[in-house]
Amino acid sequence: MTFTKIAVLGLGNVGHLAAELLQQACCEVTGFDERPVASASFEAKRFDAQDDSVLLRELGSAEAVLSCLPYHLNREVAQTAHDLGIHYFDLTEDVATTKLVKGLAQTSKGVMAPQCGLAPGFVGIVAADLESNLDSCRSLRLRAGALPQNPTGLLGYSFNWSPAGVVNEYLKDCEVIEEGAHKLVPPLEGHEIVYVEGTKLEAFTTSGGIGTMCSTYLGRVGNMDYKTLRYPGHADLMNFFFHELHMKKQPELSEEILLHAKPPVRDDVVFVHVSAEGTANSVPLRSEFVKAFYPRHLCGRQRTAISWTTAASAVAVIELVRQGGVPAQGFLNQESIPFDAFSATATGALLAECAQSTEAPQR
Repeated sequence: MTFTKIAVLGLGNVGHLAAELLQQACCEVTGFDERPVASASFEAKRFDAQDDSVLLRELGSAEAVLSCLPYHLNREVAQTAHDLGIHYFDLTEDVATTKLVKGLAQTSKGVMAPQCGLAPGFVGIVAADLESNLDSCRSLRLRAGALPQNPTGLLGYSFNWSPAGVVNEYLKDCEVIEEGAHKLVPPLEGHEIVYVEGTKLEAFTTSGGIGTMCSTYLGRVGNMDYKTLRYPGHADLMNFFFHELHMKKQPELSEEILLHAKPPVRDDVVFVHVSAEGTANSVPLRSEFVKAFYPRHLCGRQRTAISWTTAASAVAVIELVRQGGVPAQGFLNQESIPFDAFSATATGALLAECAQSTEAPQR
């Protein structure tokens, strides 16, 4: 059964755009944020996400909730959505939060769909599509990163994404499949060079971007991993920062320092490089999805690449659930979402449209 009343928690760049896109999709949207929100086209309320009674009260009239909050706040939101019997969606890359949501989904009345952003999220949908075209798959590699178009300094980075989320993925162990075995490996390792549309990038392990795919593909894929894309030299400096300066023991201070040093920029770019190797009809084959996504004009104003790609990914999944294109109850992992159906939604088509074009933005 379709639903129309949806709450969007967290009205930063991603959440605010997601709320507007959902409104365009004929949803009745109510947005929530700890700060006052001016000039919203939807009803926007202030609330305290850490107050369980407020969550219970405000979500009581909703049929679904999309959490765009920092990852550590999603557990209570997921529990409240489960208790109320409403659909739950989030953008988390946090492994522990996803495991909790998966457990709740066993008794949920609605769908429980974490990891609906870019990575995890869109890259997993793409990877699953590439793998499905092979008779056997020896490797599945997922790579993604949001970067400034015009980097400065040695780090070559800007925090257009949540600093808490970035620090978390730089510090937590990473799931991989290696020679058929499900393993945990350290972050900021496995360095390699990758090119996307002529731009030289480095890739290294980070936590969470692979989503639930290791569990899904164990026994089907020989090797699989997720790595973050950055400009060359970034990983060495972050290893120095977290390990030699012992900042890994102070994640909140790390977030503050890094955001102060590398604030967000408007001119960003999202790089995606997903590949699958194996055989099709007994012939060796390598399939790739390689693309750079740039800022674009949506809902009346210019949006950064990371904000619109993440928001569009999440809203496309919600559209699919509303349309009945995927199950509307229980746990929904991203790799089970058909890429063609995802791309056929109004917001999924935004990503598919850009994937067909290789033209960089005009200056």
